[in-house]
Amino acid sequence: MLAPMPGGVLAQDTAPAAGAASTPGQPQAQAVRIGFLRTYERTLALSVLDIPPEDIGLAGANLAIADNNTTGSFMGQNFELEVVTLAPGDDVAEPARQMLADGIQYIVTDLSADDTLTVADLAGETDTLVFNAGALDDRLRGEACRANMLHTAPSRAMLTDGIAQYLMWKQWRNWALIEGEHEGDQLFAEAMKKSATKFGGTIVGEKIFEDAGGARATDSGQALVQRQIPVFLQDLPDHDVLLVADESEVFGTYVPWRNWVPRPVAGTAGLTAGSWHPASEQWGGAQIQNRFEDMAERRMQSKDMQVWTAIRVIGEAASRTQSTDPAAIAEFIKGDDFAIAAFKGQRLTFRDWDWQLRQPILLGTEDSVVSASPQEGFLHQVSELDTLGVDEPETECSFAN
Repeated sequence: MLAPMPGGVLAQDTAPAAGAASTPGQPQAQAVRIGFLRTYERTLALSVLDIPPEDIGLAGANLAIADNNTTGSFMGQNFELEVVTLAPGDDVAEPARQMLADGIQYIVTDLSADDTLTVADLAGETDTLVFNAGALDDRLRGEACRANMLHTAPSRAMLTDGIAQYLMWKQWRNWALIEGEHEGDQLFAEAMKKSATKFGGTIVGEKIFEDAGGARATDSGQALVQRQIPVFLQDLPDHDVLLVADESEVFGTYVPWRNWVPRPVAGTAGLTAGSWHPASEQWGGAQIQNRFEDMAERRMQSKDMQVWTAIRVIGEAASRTQSTDPAAIAEFIKGDDFAIAAFKGQRLTFRDWDWQLRQPILLGTEDSVVSASPQEGFLHQVSELDTLGVDEPETECSFAN
């Protein structure tokens, strides 16, 4: 059953999975109740192909619940999902409090960084785990980290490190950077500059693209962009790669094939980084892609994978501990023996210094996967996955916050 939520978006009511009810002579299945708190608003993108689908993330949640209940049916465990969808800017505190008051045992979020922190702090009052499956902000893994907040979404630093490693592996060492003026653009640009320093790349030039509005849908818009973008880029120093930092979707999609000089483009346009890619089929990925496509009637995107992984983490821990006790499950997830399989070629674990999930970063174009980082030759004394993002010696996270 669907119920209208603020912002005019539909969200699912809580309902047991099909086949979860006990039969006469069988004990009642133990419920594991998971909340998914998200924001969604249909927003314009430079390409209509890039507008996020209405069920972005939610489709991953539904598949994960079904997967959890496949195993849970043998374990006497029943996984239930309650979804609340808000419009950006809506108050997130009240629905979070309501979830906690209703006995939700875990909350998965796809929210802004500030809203994610609000939910984590409210949940911390009852030692409830929050899984950040949406916010990329490095501060959530740094100075604003929380002991009850785990991250299945990669950080921006992980994404930009993944790109930087590939460019250095290709020996394309000199980079020009063009960035937008909005907050997300600036945060991505800052992460990209830190990745350059970390791996030996050189930012030879940098420009800010001012958001003066646009006419993307007008008859003359394409011709205007074709003239403007090359002129804007023509005074950059010589470079191997043009980096784009445009999370706000103002100009980035326009840059490839409109450079002043012929150079590859990477960042938020051209070669992009993510936790997943719709074309990924390696390491058994075809299996989850097929199941996801059967359920959602589209291919799986990064946010779907991040939400799927968060809910599967809970299911894996419940199965391995043979328990539905939140304290036992939390202890196991944070322990040395926990790992989750996520169709990325290796089992993934959480970093105990900031509770970020270690994971490969997939690099791709709109049509295909080009590579996966960490790249060959980037070594680490604990895990090569720890070459992506902030390592323990550099972390600003203190769980005493």
